[in-house]
Formats: sequence, C-alpha cells, structure tokens
Amino acid sequence: MFRTLTLPVAALLLAACTEPEKYVERPVDQLYNEGMAQLQREFYRDAAKAFEEVERQHPYSVWATKAQVMAAYSLYQGNRYDDAVVALDRFIALHPSNPDIAYAYYLKALCYYEQISDVERDQRLTDLALATLKEIIARFPDSRFARDAKVKIDLTVDHLAGKEMEIGRYYLKRGNYLAAVNRFKAVVDKHQTTTHVPEALHRMSEAYTAMGLTDEARRVAAVLGHNFPGNDWYMDAYEMIEEKQVRPRKAERPWYGVWMNPDAPPEKTQARPKQAEKPWYKIW
Repeated sequence: MFRTLTLPVAALLLAACTEPEKYVERPVDQLYNEGMAQLQREFYRDAAKAFEEVERQHPYSVWATKAQVMAAYSLYQGNRYDDAVVALDRFIALHPSNPDIAYAYYLKALCYYEQISDVERDQRLTDLALATLKEIIARFPDSRFARDAKVKIDLTVDHLAGKEMEIGRYYLKRGNYLAAVNRFKAVVDKHQTTTHVPEALHRMSEAYTAMGLTDEARRVAAVLGHNFPGNDWYMDAYEMIEEKQVRPRKAERPWYGVWMNPDAPPEKTQARPKQAEKPWYKIW
C-alpha cells in the first residue's frame, strides 16, 4: 500500500522538476541591463543567460550583436573557456566586419592562453593560443590588442621551447642521445629568441660528447661561445669537452641549512629537506 501511494507522488514531483521554464518576452533594454547587473555581481552564468536571451528574443535589434560578445565575455569570466570559444567563433563567422571583431579574436586568444598548462603536459592549447595571437597581429596590426598579443607570443614561444627542453633532458638522462639532440636542435632552430637557446646548445654538445662525436661537440660549443660569450653554459661545455678546469670551482653548499646555531657541533645541528625548486622557464 505504501509503495502504491508514493509512486504517483514521485511522478508528480519529477514532472514538476523537469517542467521547462515558461517563455516570457521582455524588452531588450531590460534583458541587456539584467545581464550587465549580473556581470557586475560576478554571477557569470546568469549574465551569460541574460545576454543570450537578448539575441533569442530580439535577434534583429542593435543590441543583439553586442549581447553575443558580452555572453562570450561572461562565459570567459566564469572560466567556461570551451563555451566561450564556441560563442566567439560564431560571432566571428556571422560578423566579420563588426567593430568588436578584433576584441573577439583577442578574447578567444585569452581563452586558450589562460589554459596553458605545465610544460610536463600536452601543449595543444599553447599551440592554439600562439596561432590565435599571431592571427590578431596579422589581421589587426595597429590595434591595442596586437601590442599585448606580441608580449604574450614571446611568453608562449618561450613556454613551447621549455617543453622541448623538458623532453630533451628526459632523453639525455636516459641515454637516448640522438632523440635528445633533435629536441635541442628544434629549440635552436625554431625558438632562437628564447632564453633556452644557451642551454640547448650546451645540451647538444653534451649529447655529442657522450656519443663520441667530439668534433661535432666542439662545433656546437663554438657556436655557443660565439653567440653567448662568457655564458655559464659555454664555460661548462668547454670544460666538459676539453676536460680542463678554466675557472675556479665554487664551494658547494650542503643541501641542508643550519639556522639555529652555526657554531654548534655537527651532532647538534638541525636540518630540513631541500625544497624542490620550480622550473625557471614557467611563465605563471
């Protein structure tokens, strides 16, 4: 009896929960202002819905096109990057000559740029960010978005070079020298303006030395010395190849730090593990 009575009640409750919202037509200015108010309150999901409703209810109004951009911006602010990119691609396709088109490309680039992950992970989004940033410069070279895009391109390229270095070091450490050389060579050839080039040349020289290709190692070291004279990576490469010490060795500090009493006997000192250093090539 109990089960028979509860089933209709449950069905009614389920129907009430799944009942679609009633369509209520509202003035365009009211919908748009509601979206702006929700955006200021940082209720980004509600803001996106309000702006989308502007286009749905008033597709031919002057506010509908602006609402498309604002809906994408609300999605971006709410970290819904994939949805924002879809909305921006639609806006770009429908309104290629709109005054806000440069901003649409820039916002799309930010959606990719802010998702760039650690160099140890896949860099597909980094490639997409780089391609979109370059498109901004090509299409809108005189815009303020192009200036910022150039800065972000430098950081993005440096990040891609860092990824290549990470893989190259992995191969080098495991004795896969030819694969390591190919990765370091890619950094030198494709990312010549990044901060990773001196280390890449040094690592190439190191790999050639390990393979017994001393002449090739010297040639790479000479390129390193010519372009980065006095650089620590060049000095290390020269010492490695020539097996000579050309500069005094710095006294190595122990991995632990004593902070209680530096004059205390060794058995009374306190130590703590060394903290892992963050890679210097990360950009955020």
